Amino acid sequence: MPKIAKYLVIGSTEAYSGKSATVVGIAHQLQQKGVDIAYGKPLGTCPSENQADGIDEDVRFVGETLNLSGNRLLSPLVFLDEETITKRLQGEDRTNYSEALAQSMQGPAGSLVLLEGAGTMDEGILLNLSLLQVSERLDASVLLVTRFRSALTAGIVLAAKQRLGDRLGGVLLNDIPQQQMEFAETLVRPFLESQGVPVLGMLPRSALLRSVSVAELTHRLKAEVLCRPDRLDLMVESLKIGAMNVNSAIKYFSEGRNMAVVTGGDRSDIQIAALDSYTQCLILTGSMAPSQIVLNRAEEMEVPVLSVDLDTLTTVEIIEHALGQVRLQEPVKVEYIRQMMAEHFDIDRLLARLGLEPVAARK
Repeated sequence: MPKIAKYLVIGSTEAYSGKSATVVGIAHQLQQKGVDIAYGKPLGTCPSENQADGIDEDVRFVGETLNLSGNRLLSPLVFLDEETITKRLQGEDRTNYSEALAQSMQGPAGSLVLLEGAGTMDEGILLNLSLLQVSERLDASVLLVTRFRSALTAGIVLAAKQRLGDRLGGVLLNDIPQQQMEFAETLVRPFLESQGVPVLGMLPRSALLRSVSVAELTHRLKAEVLCRPDRLDLMVESLKIGAMNVNSAIKYFSEGRNMAVVTGGDRSDIQIAALDSYTQCLILTGSMAPSQIVLNRAEEMEVPVLSVDLDTLTTVEIIEHALGQVRLQEPVKVEYIRQMMAEHFDIDRLLARLGLEPVAARK
């Protein structure tokens, strides 16, 4: 019998590669196959707004999404922030987090513990909680999630393989542009397999997964909602700036899809043109109230209108940062990633790599 791996660490080569989405996707399949799982995040990177509770938002969200009981959830041992690292550098914090990690693993139930790593392979190294350090301490396999940017991704994966060695149980190539899917499938995948890197899944780029809800934009922009607060669940996939004449704007907006349109509060002509296109959210800068005609049209089209006290440049920077870097929180994204992982990820091969069998296969 192969050695049973009780721990699987989901890591990545860069931040916002899709680790939490991967956890949700594979955990759902594992549960369907009868595998008893637990989930945790040794190194916290997303503290809740009430930081005193010591809960990482990813842990809270994944636990709720997977309906995991308290004894199947592991709160972070420590949060990775400037205060923590400063104390470490000054010698104020001498905690042996590697030992604390091993001790914490005595608590959770479950035949397979899924552990989410930090943003990169090296984050947490000062606390002995980097991806490699965690996997070595727990004798765990690693599932590496990597955004596919170009052929150079193959080199990034091989470099990770050199560092992780036999602990690398497999790779998920994520966010593959449609025009590069055939190249990734016919050249990159076979090459990595020939180098001893199991490619367990390949996910195409998804505008939905890179989108952000209007509610999240409202929070980040500290915006005032002028109308349709009931439609803050709409998803924004792209950003347009309305700063041209109205004739150019009509053509410009017609090329967009599920947009947030940023324009001045005094540009009623641009605002109406945006509302007559594929706009999910109208964001007005300059602290100027829109006309009642605009608000009436927005109410009719069910498009939220936000007002911000920021200039256009700052507003655009905040939105661009949010797009593609927002955490998996919306139910529509959860359902989508479950479908995508079921279609594009080889869960049976992962189980075989871990030395586990579905409950049905053991009966």
